[in-house]
Amino acid sequence: MSGTALRILGIDPGLRVTGFGVIDKVGNKLGYVSSGCIRTDDKTSLPERIRTILDGLAEVIAAHRPHEAAVEIVFVNVNPQSTLLLGQARGAAIAALVTADLQVAEYTALQVKQAVVGHGKAAKEQVQQMVRRLLSLPGDPSPDAADALACAICHAHGGQGLGALSTRGYRVRNGRLV
Repeated sequence: MSGTALRILGIDPGLRVTGFGVIDKVGNKLGYVSSGCIRTDDKTSLPERIRTILDGLAEVIAAHRPHEAAVEIVFVNVNPQSTLLLGQARGAAIAALVTADLQVAEYTALQVKQAVVGHGKAAKEQVQQMVRRLLSLPGDPSPDAADALACAICHAHGGQGLGALSTRGYRVRNGRLV
């Protein structure tokens, strides 16, 4: 790709596995830069796991120097304890991004899936396949890395955060788009 690239870091936060994906956008073209997962040890304390996420994302940011970042928003799950832990991992990811002075946009899973696959109820496998196609990858990335790359692609496709992408045809129920 030639021209000035906008480098976008996408994050799929998780306490066990935080996915990251880095893409370049030049004009209307997207290019793959890097992706992977930051894994924490279930046997360590919560503060140590948060530190692993912070340190891992700091390394990714230092290595790839993104201009902007996109993070998936966490909604309430059936298990409130899991939601709380996931929220803490998401907070660690956002802290790493703002510490690096990155502009952070936030997207719901529905927005990300709609931007990448074309409908908000897409399965994980569909997201993986579309990410592979959109970025011309030789194979499907891992589910967590694919979700992070999809978040970056969503941002690259003109999203500016929650509410910026079209939600026409969806209703809000209990604070969630359905």
